[in-house]
Amino acid sequence: MDLKSIISITGKPGLHKVISQTKNGLIAESIEDGKRFPVYASEKVSAIEDISIYTTTEDVPLTDVYEKLFVKTEGKAAIDHKSNPEELKKFIKQVVDFDEERVYNSDLKKMIQWFNILVNAGLLKIEVKKEKKTTAKAPIAIGDEKAADKKKVATKTTAKKSTPTKAVPKPSKAKGGAKTVTSAKRGA
Repeated sequence: MDLKSIISITGKPGLHKVISQTKNGLIAESIEDGKRFPVYASEKVSAIEDISIYTTTEDVPLTDVYEKLFVKTEGKAAIDHKSNPEELKKFIKQVVDFDEERVYNSDLKKMIQWFNILVNAGLLKIEVKKEKKTTAKAPIAIGDEKAADKKKVATKTTAKKSTPTKAVPKPSKAKGGAKTVTSAKRGA
């Protein structure tokens, strides 16, 4: 599930997708109707990936909750966000054990509304994680091991170390203040 560019803007209903960045803010597009508009730096913007829900044990990222909801609903929209608050609580409790004291009814409504928006737009998809297969190195026979060690030693000894040469400063041709060096002492 890749929801990196999906944001919520305080004062604007629904979810929006970041299209571009300007020097004063962002250009966003509404997921529901596709209208584009500027979002200024003074507006409060929250990325969906940064939002989490309080549970009885620890905070759970909203993206994880949406993955579980997607599996539960089999990729279809959930119940209506305008349903009875008790129905919303019962529905969400089937997926995540949220803290009822810290998660308000308005939070549940917004969470279900956003989920339905994302499902209807086709932005929620479960990604199948592929495990990387590591290739095992073939075992080296004893004779091959000694030959490999000899090659390593040969390359180390044949490599020449280059020593950097010190640059000798050139005498300045500027007048005044420059002392000249003499090779022999003059008699006193």
